[in-house]
Amino acid sequence: MRIAIAGASGRMGRMLIEAVSQSSDLKLTAALDIAGAPMLGQDACGFLGQNSGVLITDQLSAIQQADCLIDFTRPEGSLEHLAACVQYGVNMVIGTTGFDEAGKAAITQASESIGIVFAPNMSVGVNATLKLLDMAARILNSGYDVEVFEAHHRHKVDAPSGTALKMGETIAQAWGKPLDEIATWTRHGHTGPRKTGEIGFSVVRGGDIVGDHTVFFCGTGERIEISHRSSSRAGYAEGSLRAARFLEGKRKGLFDMQTVLGL
Repeated sequence: MRIAIAGASGRMGRMLIEAVSQSSDLKLTAALDIAGAPMLGQDACGFLGQNSGVLITDQLSAIQQADCLIDFTRPEGSLEHLAACVQYGVNMVIGTTGFDEAGKAAITQASESIGIVFAPNMSVGVNATLKLLDMAARILNSGYDVEVFEAHHRHKVDAPSGTALKMGETIAQAWGKPLDEIATWTRHGHTGPRKTGEIGFSVVRGGDIVGDHTVFFCGTGERIEISHRSSSRAGYAEGSLRAARFLEGKRKGLFDMQTVLGL
């Protein structure tokens, strides 16, 4: 299966390239980066001491050399790549977060022409955690206050993280309510007592934290914590390759990692 990687010079891009190069059933055939990126024109596997013959390019036409593009860039870049994938009939795995409603609508529309796996977190462990949160929320649906905590590196530009939002959405859905109606995004000053049934969010940005997420179910006399901590981006990369394999042979459709994993 032929794979293209977007953001090839970045931390996640390199992790994806390394994962593809180590797989037996996937082949790197295109590597993209933005115009002016310092690694343009260099071999995509050069940082591994390997010669893949695939040069990093800013030309979107390179996408047509692949069966699937994996993208963990920024919303604006991902939407450009999405349009190119539709043009060339190439499936897409989207791990980018921070899309607005218009961006999400564009992804949904594109899925009528190509196969797309779109998820805020591609980690198998995170998606298992989401399943556990759904179960916990259905059991702990009264008498418990819920808080979602997340921490990421200082370079992350959106907050709360897409994973934290997905955790909140999972709990809200289990309760039969829209997240926006029960979420508390900030607390400052005299906030008064906590409202029953709300979901609070807390965010840390600093250093090189790959990604920590904990959901607290705080009851009277007890506290349940469900956590996932990433020590590297390898889990995201492996989950992304699993998503790409899932799309093989699919001509169109919009899927998430819960579907990919059969959850």
